[in-house]
Amino acid sequence: MSDEPTSPELEKLRFLYRVQLSQVAQTERWIDAELHKLRERASRLPRLEGPEFLLSYLRAGGQPKADSVHLGDCRMVSHHTKPLDRDQARQAITSGGIRACEICRPDSELGVLE
Repeated sequence: MSDEPTSPELEKLRFLYRVQLSQVAQTERWIDAELHKLRERASRLPRLEGPEFLLSYLRAGGQPKADSVHLGDCRMVSHHTKPLDRDQARQAITSGGIRACEICRPDSELGVLE
């Protein structure tokens, strides 16, 4: 026999603990099954590619102001953007007076020298 003290309340709490562990394990299995379904469904969908170029806007006096052109996967882009195709990006940099991002260098990708 064990020297550990016990009581009916302690036994109830231990029982509750085992039940809760079982419930957590069941919930984890449900989560794993749902993740498996989502991954399987996502693998059947075609990958959507983002825009090749983005026009980044800043707020100036409460109005959006075109700030810079970025590659579509640039991490320096602001939260306010507009997708651009290759011709629009080239035009924005060359004749639109909008700067190219110094980090991702869309002007190099476009073959434009600033």
